[in-house]
Amino acid sequence: MMTNGSFYKNSYDLICFSHLRWDFVYQRPQHLLTRFAQSHRVFVIEEPIFGDDGPRLEISERKNDLRVVEPHLPRETDVDAVMRDLVKSLASEQQLDSIVAWFYTPMMLRWADGLEPKAIVYDCMDELSMFKGAPPELIEREKELFGRADLVFTGGQSLYEAKRDKHQAVYAFPSSIDVKHFEQALSIDKEPADQKNIPHPRIGFCGVIDERTDIDLLGQIADLRPDWQFVMVGPVVKIDENDLPHRDNIHYLGGKSYKDLPAYIGGWDAAMMPFAMNDSTRFISPTKTPEYLAAGRPVISTPIRDVVRPYGEKGLVHIASTPEEFVNAIETALSQDLDTHRAKAANHLSTISWDKTQNAMAELIDEVIEKRTAETTAAHA
Repeated sequence: MMTNGSFYKNSYDLICFSHLRWDFVYQRPQHLLTRFAQSHRVFVIEEPIFGDDGPRLEISERKNDLRVVEPHLPRETDVDAVMRDLVKSLASEQQLDSIVAWFYTPMMLRWADGLEPKAIVYDCMDELSMFKGAPPELIEREKELFGRADLVFTGGQSLYEAKRDKHQAVYAFPSSIDVKHFEQALSIDKEPADQKNIPHPRIGFCGVIDERTDIDLLGQIADLRPDWQFVMVGPVVKIDENDLPHRDNIHYLGGKSYKDLPAYIGGWDAAMMPFAMNDSTRFISPTKTPEYLAAGRPVISTPIRDVVRPYGEKGLVHIASTPEEFVNAIETALSQDLDTHRAKAANHLSTISWDKTQNAMAELIDEVIEKRTAETTAAHA
């Protein structure tokens, strides 16, 4: 089987267990799994929806050979036990004989107990235990997943450094980029209706607005420069919208589809990442860093470790901590030579892509399956 120029040696179906809703925000899971679905059947199992019906699984088809599985469970359910049985039935009904189990959260580990996967992958894209509302048992579940997994992928270098001693096969796969998609921002000729009348200069952000966003910093930089316009594109999650800073020069445009992001970013004079420096951001590797760069925008960020390394060190992103530093960094970014910046960014981005990341992951999975097959053959010889 061929995909993205690579040959897959092993045929398998991939069952992904994800705490992230497929249709919420297009990010790492979507980039990777749609690429796997070019050559494998992929089933993405989401968190349950509780109601008065079920237990049942609602399956809907997406791009390539990918299906999203939405569990519907009655209230007061033993979730792990019921989901284990539902997943086992799904595997039987769909004739999933050769399976790779792929986890984004350890909390769904028991759901796969009825399966006999050829390989178990933990794509650890965040330190979930540090997020607001994290289940207290998550750390113990992760230890259990480390004990079962064949491969652990991390969403960034910092997370790799935190996890590499916990498993014998940990690999860093930082946030990557679909350059062609975001470089559309360089040739946008029609702006979105809800942005086109906002004056310039515009400094924009796109992504989930939650406890990782430094809303105090946002309010302070807006106060320091009332002549600048701050455009916030993305859904507000896990924080009260009333707690957000509301100013005449801060514009909350809500969540947008992935396909429309270049049109918004293309209308900005600079892009920002005003992340809070707290536990929830300690290990993040923001996908928006390379996305902003591919869109040709100068970028300003708080000192997130995986932004400082390598983007800040390479002079691709301006790093600032205080409101005054942030404003000064924006002023510098607005005056920099864009042609030089874009050429430098393009040189870095040429070394990474979601295609390369997914191909490297697939090769590691192939190695695990081949090793296990050889061991089984030898045991029966």
